[in-house]
This record gives sequence, structure tokens and C-alpha cells, in this order.
Amino acid sequence: MNLTKIQQPFTEIFPGDFSGNPMQRMTPKVLFSTVVPVEFKSPKLIAFNEKLSEEIGLGKYEEKDLGFLVGNHLPENIKPYSTAYAGHQFGNWAGQLGDGRAILAGEIENHLGKKTEIQWKGAGATPYSRHADGRAVLRSSLREYLMSEAMYSLGIPTTRALSLCLTGENVVRDILYSGNPQEEKGAVVVRTAESFLRFGHFELMSAQNEYQTLQNLLDFTIKNYFPEIQSEENQKYKDFFESVAKRTADLMVEWFRVGFVHGVMNTDNMSILGLTIDYGPFSMMDEYDLNFTSNTTDLPGRRYAFGKQGQISQWNLWQLANALHPIIKDEKFLEDTLNKFGDYFWKEHDKMLCNKFGFDQLLESDEAFFINWQGLMQELQLDYTLFFNLLEKTDGNMDLKSEFEKIAYLLLDDKALSKIKDFLGQYKLRLEKNKISRAESIALMQKNNPKFMLRNYLLYECIEEIENGKTFLLEKLITALENPYEEKFPEFSVKRPSKYDDVSGCSMLSCSS
Repeated sequence: MNLTKIQQPFTEIFPGDFSGNPMQRMTPKVLFSTVVPVEFKSPKLIAFNEKLSEEIGLGKYEEKDLGFLVGNHLPENIKPYSTAYAGHQFGNWAGQLGDGRAILAGEIENHLGKKTEIQWKGAGATPYSRHADGRAVLRSSLREYLMSEAMYSLGIPTTRALSLCLTGENVVRDILYSGNPQEEKGAVVVRTAESFLRFGHFELMSAQNEYQTLQNLLDFTIKNYFPEIQSEENQKYKDFFESVAKRTADLMVEWFRVGFVHGVMNTDNMSILGLTIDYGPFSMMDEYDLNFTSNTTDLPGRRYAFGKQGQISQWNLWQLANALHPIIKDEKFLEDTLNKFGDYFWKEHDKMLCNKFGFDQLLESDEAFFINWQGLMQELQLDYTLFFNLLEKTDGNMDLKSEFEKIAYLLLDDKALSKIKDFLGQYKLRLEKNKISRAESIALMQKNNPKFMLRNYLLYECIEEIENGKTFLLEKLITALENPYEEKFPEFSVKRPSKYDDVSGCSMLSCSS
């Protein structure tokens, strides 16, 4: 790989702590601290994303590059650093946070002039590790590697994964915070993004009254990542906030489209570019449930439940608006923009559902149809992904009982089957209002409804296999997730096996995951 092209322009522009001291502490009035990754003596490569490496300008992987993938033996041009940010966690101001397990190598520019940031996750402690060791385990690292690439192939804005390596050491973790810590295999994942900037970076500078740095950060972000903004002076900051709000709403709609549940939508986990970022206790939804949360830490309030993700993203934008107010200085504009968020989100959400059902346009009567559908899905515990795959094939000759039992997580009695039949009748009547053919309707559905979903139980099985030295399922999952709108492996197109219903890691996870 061509590592000589990696540079750190961020550290040349903004105030930082150059001591290199990894001791956990407050670092006021700076946006980063220089750090040195831990040296791992026996790393082992598990997965490498060759296409991504070529795309961002690193080039082909060679055996000598293994050290870089875990942060060892770095060339002189790479001066690693971790960034400081703040955030609201579960609705409460948490103050300074920062990259506790992440260390940036810097950014690289490819032959087209596109810049990409490169970051290790799990390569050691930083000043922002908050009494932790900065390491990561295979379990969480593999989950992030696979799911970030799955989201990319689904067409959803996301950070991406370059590599996954075992570190050769064990790490102690308490997976469910139950007082039973255990040793797990340590790992490092290298992830990439156009930028890892979060709402929290802006919140930190605003909270510390570092308004000049805050404005400089805004100028830097607009110049580098929002080329569509050509306005000047104060207007460009308004245009920036409107753009962030729109990108965030669009991302939430995409999460709803595929049934992705983030689990920890704190403001420090919200990308300023509208990317899916920080894959912790996430889950792809199995049975449809608006109240489903993937995070044990989110119980019993379910603040970050599937059905609340649009609402929470708006709440997070309010916190960003408060942080930017000292620069924008227009309270009415900020309030108006945030108040419009809901209207925009729900309009786009309902248009998305139209696409999933194969409707060519959104009708006034569709709201009642969608509410009825949601009630049916939730009451009968129907699988979200499999429902739409089955809906494409539904016709008058289908054996409803045998087919719908394959996608339901509870037994379907005659009353339940009657409700399904009634709904399918309503669906048929709604399709008749289309101005496109059924073939065109199905094509629209197939474009918006994935055939493959990277479910938690599959990740669980993959983790177990790799811990036992096998990679067959890993390779199979990578092929499947790269082609999510095709049915490459029919054995993956099934609901979660009942044996995994109550297994930790197959439905809900803790933040330590």
C-alpha cells in the first residue's frame, strides 16, 4: 500500500495537544491530541477490502503492510491523533468525550482528488478513553467491518471498513454489564470515511466558548465537505445547517427502509455528513416492532427504539442548533428549520414506503393504509424483510398459511390468517390505482427491498466460527452482503431460528459490544 500519501491537515489547522500523552484527562480548548498506537506483537489479518483500498488511493495490500493495519511500525509521515468532542448521551449532557477507541492515521487523496480519512479502532488508549484501555474485541470489530460494508452495498451513507485484524492478545470485557467479565480475542478494524466529524465536535467548542475555533471548524467543514454551498458570510452557515438537517432526515428514512436500528443515537454518534457511524449495539430488525431497541442499555425507556429514530435525530439537531447559535445568531431561522424537519422527514418516509410496496405515487389515502399495515406487522410479529419479499410473489393461488408461517414469529391462527387475507385485499385494491404495470411495480419493489439482510444471528455464528479459526461463513457473508438485492444464498432468506430467540448477541447487545 502507498502509505506515503497519508497526511494530517487537520492537525495543522486546529488547536491540539501535541504531548502524545495517552493518559485519560480533560483537554480543554483543543480539537485533538497526538497519540501513539499500542504495538501488537502477533497480529493476524482476517479480512481486507481490496476494492476500497484501490478506490481511496492506498493500492494493493502486501504482507509488509500488516503492521500498518494495527498501527505498528508507522512511516514518518503518519503522525496519529485522536479528536476531542462532546455530546448528549441518552438525553443528558456528558461534557467532553472524544475518540476513546479510535486513532486517526490521517487522510489520503486518490487520483480523482477525493479525500478519505483513515482511522484505527481498537489500537490503544487515548486521552478520551474514559478509564478504558482503548482496545476492541473481535466480536464488535467483526460486526462493524461487515455491517458497515453491508450498509454501503444497500446504498446507505456510511463509514466503511478497510481491514480486520486479530491483535494476538486477549481483552477483558463484560458483554452485558452483568459483573461477569471474560477474556475475548482482541482486534483492530481500520475504517474510512470522507470525514469522521460529528455533531459533538461543534458542541464541544461551543460549550467551551471557543467561538473562533467553532467558526473555523464550520468554514473547514463547508469548504471540504459541502461544495454545493456557495453562499458567503452568515448565509453559508445557515445553508450548512439546512443541509445537515436534510442529510440527517434522508439517512433516517434509509434506516427505516431496511430496518436498521442504531442503538446509541447520542449526539456524539451523529455524523455531520449524514453518514451511519459508530456501529455498536446495532441490529437489523427481524420481526417488525416500532418499539424494538437493539441496546440493553436503552432499557426500559427505549429512547433509541426503531420507531423513534426520526424523532431522536430531530432532537439531536436541536442540540447542534444550540451549539451553532453563537455563529448563526438567528434563533427564528434555526427554529423554523427544525420545525420543518418533521414535515420533510414524514413526506420522504411515506414516499419510501410507497417504493417498498410498489406504488408509483403517494396518495392521500396511503397514510391509513400504512397505519393498518404497521398494526398488522406488529400484532402478528411478521419479519420485516421477508414480508416484502413475499409480497412480490403474492397472488390468489398462494397458500397463505404455509407461506406466512415462514415469516411470522408467532403461531398464526384462523383469526390472524383472516387479517392477512383482508390486508392483501386492500393491497390489491391499492395497486389498481397505480399508473404503472404490475411488472414495473415489482421492479420498483425489488430495487427498494433487499433480499439479504445481515442479521445478528448470522453475525453471531460468524464470530463463533472465526474464534474457532474458520472463515467459510465470513467469505459467504461478504458475497451475500455485496449483493443484497439478489438471493445469492437462499438459506439466508429465512427468519431468525427460534434457538437464537433469547441468546445474547442475536437480538440485543450492550454498548460494550
